Amino acid sequence: MRSTTSETDSGPDGLKEITTDVPARLDRLPWARWHWTVIVGLGVVWILDGLEVTIVGNLSDALKSSDTGLGLSSSQIGMAGAVYVTGSCVGALLFGQLTDRFGRKKLFIITLLTYLLGTVLTAFSMNPAYYFAVRFVTGMGIGGEYAAVNSAVDELVPARYRGRVDITINGSYWLGAAGGALVTIPLLNPDLVPAGLGWRVCFALGAVLGLAILFVRRNVPESPRWLFIHGREKESERIVSEIEETVERESGEKLPAPEGTITVRQRHTIGLGRIARTVFKDYPRRTILCLGLFVGQAFLYNAFFFTFGDTLQTFLGVDQTGAYIALFAVSNFAGALLLGPLFDKVGRVRMISATYIVSGVLLAVAGVRLDSLTAVSLTAFGMAIFFVASAGASSAYLTASEVFPMETRALCIAFFYAIGTAVGGITGPLLFGRLIDSASAAKDIGGIAVGYYIGAALMVGGGVLAMFLGVNAERKSLEDIATPLTAEDADASSRNADD
Repeated sequence: MRSTTSETDSGPDGLKEITTDVPARLDRLPWARWHWTVIVGLGVVWILDGLEVTIVGNLSDALKSSDTGLGLSSSQIGMAGAVYVTGSCVGALLFGQLTDRFGRKKLFIITLLTYLLGTVLTAFSMNPAYYFAVRFVTGMGIGGEYAAVNSAVDELVPARYRGRVDITINGSYWLGAAGGALVTIPLLNPDLVPAGLGWRVCFALGAVLGLAILFVRRNVPESPRWLFIHGREKESERIVSEIEETVERESGEKLPAPEGTITVRQRHTIGLGRIARTVFKDYPRRTILCLGLFVGQAFLYNAFFFTFGDTLQTFLGVDQTGAYIALFAVSNFAGALLLGPLFDKVGRVRMISATYIVSGVLLAVAGVRLDSLTAVSLTAFGMAIFFVASAGASSAYLTASEVFPMETRALCIAFFYAIGTAVGGITGPLLFGRLIDSASAAKDIGGIAVGYYIGAALMVGGGVLAMFLGVNAERKSLEDIATPLTAEDADASSRNADD
């Protein structure tokens, strides 16, 4: 057994001060097929989110019909997006706290089931009020997934791959977006599928994918890092040993000896007061950085993408928006896939600041030229902007998941996602929905340019924050980037004993 414990230090609850090399053992693993199981089982949440958001954006005309849809206005389409995002914020905060307390695996099963319930119920919507309610439930599941899954992925992926894996997984949102856009083309064709049925089938597709992933996810283990901190070091050792045996067999490589150990004082739970002090008192610069990154990317994406289909249909005479959105989505995923490795090679600070600033400037240029753009040229502009912005937006999740102590990881992801999304993701769709309504009445697409300028300013601001407050976390162990609170407890106990 590689982990050592001090039996004399055991408390009445059986918790101990232990020294373990579990983090070093996980970080020195070569890439193997086992890691793909983790990525497929956990990372698909972003595909589901992309599917949901794209379907809603692409169904605007179908949902507006009072005969075969729900009779929604453009403002109500924006309201539905805001309700979905509000549910995501609530779900992130609720499930994020539970993830840090009860473990990653229990919660990423519960959150997926919550999503499945919400999206199935959406397919049976009969009026706007019911639709808003079930979109809230669906959003809760997705928001909870972000907290549970991001923390689990970072704790299972070796340090030298963490940046590119996180960026690519978050960018896989756009695989869902492309799929959602393409499937709506035949399903919204009344010659193929009855108008009142097609949009309902679109929502049901998310449940089919979610059920398939549920079976894969059962094979993903609990985070060994979470286990040894919460008094379950024997289970942590067993899981890591099984992972090592699997990776050695799949890679054909004999693993090198791990380098480094960490000493922690185990705890069942970490109080919210301690977490708040950690985030706001111990790491204020990182807190400001994460807030800036999340607000910028949330406003940019939720404002532009929630209403992209509506903009094409309302101002540019596009009947079927699926092909345009699919092209836009492919560009986003390509950006995350191709730029992701640079976050490990060039570095976090340089890449985060560059992607935020460049995409912000390009969005401002698109706003200036909005009056002269066609459906094709607006889509081309969007593809160029979000090729860069996709990697930047994903880096916000990467940053929040790796720059705070392990015991707070899921809740920190949830907190910054909720605050940033509440500011950018709720106000964005509401603002753009109203801008589209007023611009449509005036028959002037230039009326929505103000939304582009706000998004551009927030993205550039996030990039500037990264230049001054960014953390060089590339290729470093999570425990080196932010010392676990339980390690600080052990260190304090040792100093007190010496005194």
